Amino acid sequence: MDEEYDVIVLGTGLKECILSGLLSVDGLKVLHMDRNDYYGGESTSLNLIQLWKRFKGNDKPSEHLGSSKEYNVDMVPKFMMANGALVRVLIHTSVTKYLNFKAVDGSFVYNKGKIYKVPATDVEALKSPLMGLFEKRRARKFFIYVQDYAEDDPKSHEGLDLHKVTTKEVISKYGLEDNTIDFIGHALALHRDDSYLDEPAIDTIKRMKLYSDSLARFQGGSPYIYPLYGLGELPQGFARLSAVYGGTYMLNKPECKVEFDADGKAYGVTSEGETAKCKKVVCDPSYLPDKVKKVGRVARAICIMSHPIPNTNDSHSVQIILPQKQLSRKSDMYLFCCSYTHNVAPKGKYIAFVSTEAETDHPEMELKPGIDLLGLVDETFFHIYDRYEPTNNHEHDNCFISTSYDATTHFESTVQDVISMYRKITGKEPDLTVDLSAASAATEDA
Repeated sequence: MDEEYDVIVLGTGLKECILSGLLSVDGLKVLHMDRNDYYGGESTSLNLIQLWKRFKGNDKPSEHLGSSKEYNVDMVPKFMMANGALVRVLIHTSVTKYLNFKAVDGSFVYNKGKIYKVPATDVEALKSPLMGLFEKRRARKFFIYVQDYAEDDPKSHEGLDLHKVTTKEVISKYGLEDNTIDFIGHALALHRDDSYLDEPAIDTIKRMKLYSDSLARFQGGSPYIYPLYGLGELPQGFARLSAVYGGTYMLNKPECKVEFDADGKAYGVTSEGETAKCKKVVCDPSYLPDKVKKVGRVARAICIMSHPIPNTNDSHSVQIILPQKQLSRKSDMYLFCCSYTHNVAPKGKYIAFVSTEAETDHPEMELKPGIDLLGLVDETFFHIYDRYEPTNNHEHDNCFISTSYDATTHFESTVQDVISMYRKITGKEPDLTVDLSAASAATEDA
């Protein structure tokens, strides 16, 4: 332990593992420690007995739910965009060789009390029951504009500088209705609130292109992919990667106390009487509680079922987004479902998650609109946790702290936090120019 490292990473959550992998590949000497005796931190995966112990206080789950070890229940369930930044990071670090992906069957949006497939192309817009005849034509024109848009081709810009005009201005040019704007902004561009409407349109257009490019990649019903056996495979994949590059992983290290010098700069981490020295510390909020502030709460219901979510074309894996306006809320609600086809439950069993940012003192009640869409549920667990953000200045203390996981059921916001932290730690952009086909081999049977 008494060695010197470039970076010490505390916690084996997804964000910390991704950063540890990126930094190891860059040639930095990394020590990765966790106070727990398991991988994953807040974003771990639990079998049925572990789930029961955590939420019901005993280790005797109902027998009708099947074998405990066939369950891999993610505590922070998120799908990956097939062409998204996380998949690029996995390829860049070669972690893809430790994982098998399978495409996700469906991507849906909640509108006026019903569930609809999210239309992502001009062809799908014309078929979608989400819109009336004239609105379909207007939406089709907008989708064609987005599909044809190329930043380096001014002809495709139709006289609009998307770095200057707002999303609202671009959309109003096509005369789209509020309902259409709602699903485009929240279910296609995956914005979490409506502030994007007053921001430069380039971000929304890029997000829509990412969705349609990802959708086209596997010819499936959604743009998302997900690892077989769930996200618990990711931290372990990064641990194996770290070992290849000479990094060190240590689980079950109690305390993990960050040491500061007289100037308040972190210089090492002490555990069991030994101090490992380092230039920088990377960690989740739980390791430096006095350098973070509470910014919200996530409410999540974990439901075990014996059937797919109704009205999703019997999809074995699916995301449904319930935009805030549809529920008269300030934040969206997310449904995530996967099943035995992704090896996360015994045959015939489905695991559905309903998540949102808590807005009241009764978060379980807030989740009702999402839970009502599930149909008959065998068992429900409620998981409510606080969300933290760092308050420190990394230039003053050499500490780089991740933000807590939000309620979204896709990785886009998570990976943006990772890339922002990587920039601060290294002073450079991560190289994400990769051959995307490297992550597709295991998805062809999907």
